[in-house]
Amino acid sequence: MKFEVDKKSVFASTGGLDFDTTRPVVILMHGSGLTHIVWSLHEQFLATKGYSILSVDLPGHGNSEGPAIKSIEEIADWIQKLMKNLKINEISFVGHSQGCLVGLEFAHRFSKLIKSLSLIGGSYELPVNPNLISYADGGDMKSVELMMKWGYEGVKKFIGGNPVQKIINSPRQVQEGLAVDLRACNNYKNGSKAASEINCPTLCILGDKDKMVPLSKGKQMADKINNSELKIIQECGHMIIFEKAFEMREIVGNFIVKNHKKKL
Repeated sequence: MKFEVDKKSVFASTGGLDFDTTRPVVILMHGSGLTHIVWSLHEQFLATKGYSILSVDLPGHGNSEGPAIKSIEEIADWIQKLMKNLKINEISFVGHSQGCLVGLEFAHRFSKLIKSLSLIGGSYELPVNPNLISYADGGDMKSVELMMKWGYEGVKKFIGGNPVQKIINSPRQVQEGLAVDLRACNNYKNGSKAASEINCPTLCILGDKDKMVPLSKGKQMADKINNSELKIIQECGHMIIFEKAFEMREIVGNFIVKNHKKKL
């Protein structure tokens, strides 16, 4: 599905079904440097349960026109514009990694627009290793290797290679997408305040072996959020959306349903 925000083309996958605002809307937000493809096992599951899905490519990512947005705050504002353009009144938001920061900021800024918040593999702050930023700024593919080394517990589990390396597969994508995202994460400082002040039902899912967002940091975020639930997935790293996709989507699906007062 294509539409426009700020007069620029945006792509979102809808899980194989037509987008319909008469159904509850779920927005799926990818992490740094990635695209809607990371949600392929999740969007169809939710779409077939009666939800309208928008698995969005952020500007400058995947099939969406660039440039990439430089701050978490601006991405939150961009989502509000997206909702206005598509005449969406309320959403359930699901974000992974950087998408968690976006979710926190969006829920804090636009509390009346959000029904529930699901935060996967995140915390209220995501400081980025300076070496990783430096490599990404230079378009060096080593940045992707480092990101996987620090965040990925289950690389060998995937037949045919690492899915993240298939998405971020060129120096240009690293420099124009990943690098901008990493700086946005590193520069975001409102997460603690946002987490402490939001009141929407919030689900936090963490991997017990995540090296990029240590379990202790994720727990700190969950503790700050008034109306939160915490789920820890065992033997799982940062890429929960791949490593434990089927377990994760059941947890998220049930949470969204519960907070829409709707039975699957």
